[in-house]
Amino acid sequence: MKMNRRGFIKLAATGAVATAFGGLGISLAPVAVHAEGLAIDKATLTTSVCCYCAVGCGLLVWTDPATGRTINIEGNPDHPTNEGTLCPKGSSIWQTTEQSQRITKVLYRAPRGDKWEEKSWDWALPRIARKIKDTRDASFEAVNDKGQPVNRTRAMASVGSAAIDNEEGWLLQAMHRSLGLVYLESHARI
Repeated sequence: MKMNRRGFIKLAATGAVATAFGGLGISLAPVAVHAEGLAIDKATLTTSVCCYCAVGCGLLVWTDPATGRTINIEGNPDHPTNEGTLCPKGSSIWQTTEQSQRITKVLYRAPRGDKWEEKSWDWALPRIARKIKDTRDASFEAVNDKGQPVNRTRAMASVGSAAIDNEEGWLLQAMHRSLGLVYLESHARI
């Protein structure tokens, strides 16, 4: 048998890998996994999309119907993007729903203030709407310097999430364009 250098390296690498994995007693055959200790047989199953990046991996989310709390989140094997696999961030997505340090209230810091105050949603939402309207009214351009109709504001911009689907993205940009926004971006990692 005649063997060149490249063939020898391939044979040696194959032997090293076979020896390493064969000696550990790890079977590379597919294994059926069964969730033990989780009461997912009575849980509500919902499909979702991972919120971390622009890939949009599919998720299966089980929630307890009695408490509404998340029991389990895992990759969706029927999703065409990830086929059930998740990256390390996607694998830890359960922590975004069950994290005890997660902010659940509106925090407001007054202009030139140095302390955050907790406010209610009933206080925050009308204030946000008023700020948007005031900014739009103060900066709205009906025509440009050439007298052409433009109906825009360049004082506001939108940075959206890449994890929303096409329909949500269309509705979001339609709403922003109806306000006259021209600076629109939709990416999770800006």
